[in-house]
Amino acid sequence: METKGIISSAQNPKLKLLLQLQQKSSERRKHGLFVVEGLREILHCLSAGYEIDSLFYCPQIADNGALKQIQCVLPSNRCYEINSDIYQKVAYRGGTEGVIAEVRTRNLKLKDLKLSPSPLIMVLESVEKPGNLGAILRSADASGVDAVIVCDPLTDLFNPNLIRSSIGAVFTVPTVACSSSECIGFMKEHGIQILTAQLQDSSLYYATDMRRPTAIIMGTEATGLTQQWRDAADAHIRIPMLGRLDSLNVSVSAAILMYEAVRQRSGLDQKRMERLI
Repeated sequence: METKGIISSAQNPKLKLLLQLQQKSSERRKHGLFVVEGLREILHCLSAGYEIDSLFYCPQIADNGALKQIQCVLPSNRCYEINSDIYQKVAYRGGTEGVIAEVRTRNLKLKDLKLSPSPLIMVLESVEKPGNLGAILRSADASGVDAVIVCDPLTDLFNPNLIRSSIGAVFTVPTVACSSSECIGFMKEHGIQILTAQLQDSSLYYATDMRRPTAIIMGTEATGLTQQWRDAADAHIRIPMLGRLDSLNVSVSAAILMYEAVRQRSGLDQKRMERLI
């Protein structure tokens, strides 16, 4: 028989739900919960105002001081101790410091975004791979963008692979999912120029002014952007390809374009930039 607050069987209903939330987006939507592993990611999650519904921890693995940082903000009846054998069965990945949380979903809307006077926004149309989106979110956090908007998404924002690859940036960067039509309307309403990344009929990215309010729009690696975005664009930009291939990974391209905006907005020439690095 299990002691209160201690789960000793992998067949426990709470652990079964945990696995379902990891594996199925339909379960995440049904319960309004998603899974976060690792101290760093959980702390970013808490800092962003998300509510932890349940915390599972393995005392044989978890650092006691780190664990207390999380437990101090939770009622004791939301914390469950599990042993190392069970932890290895339910952990989505290794090296997560012995802590896993079920977190209540919170969906930001376009109207919730708080933009700076000259915002920089990264927009992704129909992104497919959670790993790519996670990598873009890391670059978005590092380059200080105002928001990432995912239009007509093919993966949900609480996919465990996305959270893992973003190392918590999905919580540090305001991230919204919406339709392309809604996003285009938002950009027009707020006077934000739309720059679409595309090979055809385009100018080199570093010859385009990104100092004004700007949204950089990226499509999928396979098909690029839809005509809807091409028609809505104020300018089309491209990254020069000097080798035999005609494209970069979308996360690499996004990072290059975001940091070009940072460079232009810094007011520093290249030599001064190099001295700062």
